[in-house]
Amino acid sequence: MADRLDAWIWAVRLVKSRSAATALVRAGHVRLNGERAKAAQPVKIGDEVRLRTGDVNRIVVVRQVLAKRVGAPQAAVAYDDLTPAPLPPEERVLVATRERGAGRPTKRDRRAIDRLTAAGSAGDVDQPAEALGNDDEVARRR
Repeated sequence: MADRLDAWIWAVRLVKSRSAATALVRAGHVRLNGERAKAAQPVKIGDEVRLRTGDVNRIVVVRQVLAKRVGAPQAAVAYDDLTPAPLPPEERVLVATRERGAGRPTKRDRRAIDRLTAAGSAGDVDQPAEALGNDDEVARRR
C-alpha cells in the first residue's frame, strides 16, 4: 500500500494543511530516503522522510501509511520520530539578526559588526579593545 508523500505528511500532522504540505515538498524542503521528493511520490512503510519546517529539521520513519488525516494519538503511532533533541539555550550559537524591514546596516552598524567578528577571530585575540576603534571618536572627527 502506498500513498502520496504530501498527503501522508498532512495525515500524520507534521504540517497544518494539505496545501502547506504540498508547498513544503515543492519548495524542496522534504527528502524521501535521502533524495529530493515530489508531492505525488508514493510513501511506503520503512521510508525515511526528512522535512524542514521553520528552524526545525525533522527526521521520521514511516511505520504506517495513512490516506486520511487522523487524531494526534493515532498519528504519533504512524511514524518513528528520529529527530535529535535541540541544543540547550546556553550551547546554541548566537547569530546577529536584524528586524525584518530594517534595511541595510548603516556605516555604524557595519563597524560594530566588524568589531564583533574581528574580536571573535583567532588572529585578533591579543588586540586591545582600544585598537578596534570607537564610533563616538569617529563621529567627532567628521
